[in-house]
Amino acid sequence: MVHQESSRARLSRDSDTEDIVALLAPRLAHFAGVARTEHVTRAAQEMDVPQSTLSRAVARLEQDLGVDLFARHGRTLSLTPAGHTFLASVERALAEIGRAADEVRADADRTSGKVAFGFLHTMGAETVPGLIHAFRADHPRVRFSLVQNYGEAMLERLRAGELDLCLTSPVPDAPDLVARRLDEQRLRLVVPADHRLAARRRVRLAEAADETFVTLEPGYGLRRITDAVCAEAGFRPRVAFEGEEAETLRGLVAAGLGVALLPPPAVPRPGVVELTVTAPRAAREIGVAWLAGRTDTPPVAAFKKFLLSRRGHLLP
Repeated sequence: MVHQESSRARLSRDSDTEDIVALLAPRLAHFAGVARTEHVTRAAQEMDVPQSTLSRAVARLEQDLGVDLFARHGRTLSLTPAGHTFLASVERALAEIGRAADEVRADADRTSGKVAFGFLHTMGAETVPGLIHAFRADHPRVRFSLVQNYGEAMLERLRAGELDLCLTSPVPDAPDLVARRLDEQRLRLVVPADHRLAARRRVRLAEAADETFVTLEPGYGLRRITDAVCAEAGFRPRVAFEGEEAETLRGLVAAGLGVALLPPPAVPRPGVVELTVTAPRAAREIGVAWLAGRTDTPPVAAFKKFLLSRRGHLLP
């Protein structure tokens, strides 16, 4: 019972704090202006607001706080000890707000703003660096915040407002997102160099039905595609190892621990052979997604337009 009462009291205090912040915030700049000049008339001239507005704002602030912030001496004012204490915190808060405003304005700047861009791990070595290099030929000062992750995690960050755009697979179909297909990537059956199929160039996936597979973990788009393609080939893959990154899986294949269905590597990996899958069709679609209804800043709009212009030739 005591714990419940304590929780209610804490919630009440938190609510009171939120209420007083919402109430006081518009008046803080007026208070700071008067405190700097210690004169309402001069402060009103410097801030270009009516003197009556400042006088009312300061009086209401003191009333809301229940504390005298100024001592009155005719037309001049001087800060009380409480006023000095309050002013120090107000100036820090206003400076922080100013820095935040400068930061978001800088991020939205047409020529030097920032794009928060997410992409799959498999696109980090070659595809994304090439895209950014090509984009910056016409937008040399645009900055990027880059996030590598698997598809579902990136979509969560997109919804949370942490990303502007992301390259993902499969292309999402959700009412709160807008997605556009950009390209397709054929998957290969990757086998150890001494594997019974290693002398081949092409293979039907059904020929690997009895093999042990190494795959990405459940929840990854490539894992869902692997399971679906194997099912279409007539079998369920026997999974020995699950990982989070395609090149780690290639290392497991090179060590003879299984075979894998993977997109092409950025650079050839020794110890493995990559076979073209002739049947069933093994491919993954790559698309760009963004949050529906969000207004793009100029740099985000420019990069989105650039990505859409690469439809059909996104991949190297």
